[in-house]
Amino acid sequence: MFTVREVATVLGIGAGRIRSYLRSGFVAPSKGDDGELRFSFQDLVLLRKAHGLVSDRIAPHRVNRALRLLRERLPDGRPLSGMHLEAVGNQVVVQDGDLRWQPESGQVLFDFGRDLRNVNVGGEVKQLVPVRPAAAVNSDVTPKMSAQELYDRACALEPQSPAEAQVFYKRAIDRDPGFAEAHINLGRLLHEAGDVHAALMHYRSAHDARPEDPTAAFNVGVALEDLGLTAEAVQAYERALTCDGKNADAHYNLARLLEQLGRPEVAIRHLLIYRNLTRGK
Repeated sequence: MFTVREVATVLGIGAGRIRSYLRSGFVAPSKGDDGELRFSFQDLVLLRKAHGLVSDRIAPHRVNRALRLLRERLPDGRPLSGMHLEAVGNQVVVQDGDLRWQPESGQVLFDFGRDLRNVNVGGEVKQLVPVRPAAAVNSDVTPKMSAQELYDRACALEPQSPAEAQVFYKRAIDRDPGFAEAHINLGRLLHEAGDVHAALMHYRSAHDARPEDPTAAFNVGVALEDLGLTAEAVQAYERALTCDGKNADAHYNLARLLEQLGRPEVAIRHLLIYRNLTRGK
């Protein structure tokens, strides 16, 4: 749990602004034995969303109103922290799955140019490519291709035919079992398709082949987290930071998990590093 001062330090906003967000009622911190307010990690996420909207030049009173109405419109048990919020002009817009709407009016917005492959997963927008049936791979050609050539073919196929790309990544790995990039890319495609266990196997193979690779270690952490293995995910994110101490996403994910594990004093250090790394982006 975090104090008002710690929240202000992590988010880089004044205590007065935090109190104005508190008055809007969209965060409900608890009180410690000393009567001081204590904020959870989810409270920090909400405050960061609110401040981001204000930074996008939406008036604070309008952000407060939009978030208050959003809370009222959401079903019981649906957390605000899981919603993707953005500024469109001077309006707050919610992205909820394939639906975009304004919490102030309840009006649904249609964006006919939007790529419907972008879906909302757990409050974070991720790009998923429809899986097509794998095309038959020419058996007369692939035996003559090197692991690198198979990998390059897979990379070219990914945008249009991820399933066929998987076939070529697997053949590249057959040629060279220690091909870390092929393991990482194949793991990502499997992860996006929902096969997290298989993805984890390839992420770990990439990490074994190249222990200093921060991407492999980070992806291991994401997969372990998706599988509910929090303690193991923490270790993986820590390994990723050993490889690359400036990995902002690893600092953020690690902070979130450490707070869940009851280690806020360590979590806040990673949040501060995350803030410094992403300042101005």
